[in-house]
Amino acid sequence: MWQENLAYALVQVVHNFGAVALLGGAVFALWPVSRLEYARAFAGLILLAWGAQIASGALFGATSLYYYGETPDLSRVAMAALGVKVVAAAAGFLLAAACLLRGREWGRAGVRRCFRALAALGVVALTAAAFLRWFS
Repeated sequence: MWQENLAYALVQVVHNFGAVALLGGAVFALWPVSRLEYARAFAGLILLAWGAQIASGALFGATSLYYYGETPDLSRVAMAALGVKVVAAAAGFLLAAACLLRGREWGRAGVRRCFRALAALGVVALTAAAFLRWFS
C-alpha cells in the first residue's frame, strides 16, 4: 500500500505543478499588465505544462492498472469531466504549440487572445478536475 500511495502522490505532484504552470503562465502573461514581449517563453512554459498534464493524467490510469489490474470505475459525471479535461488539454497543448510556432505572425491582439484562450482552457480543466475527483 505504501508504494501505491507514493506512486499516486508523485504523479499528483507533477499534475499539480503542471496545473499551476499552465494557468499561472497564461494569467501572468496578461495580468496585471501585458507581458507579451515574453510570449514565446510563456507559450513554451504552457506547452510543457500541458504536456505534463497529459502525461501525468495518463500515469494516473497506468498506476491504477498496475496496482489493481484495471482503470478506476468512474461515474457518468466523472467520465464527462474526464472527457472535458482531455479535450481542454489537447486544445491547450495545440494552441500553445501554435502560439510558439506562429505567434509572431499574429500581432499583439492575436497573441493576447491566444493567452486568454489558454487561461480559459486552464480554468475549464481545473474545474473539470474537481468534478472528476469528487464524482469518482
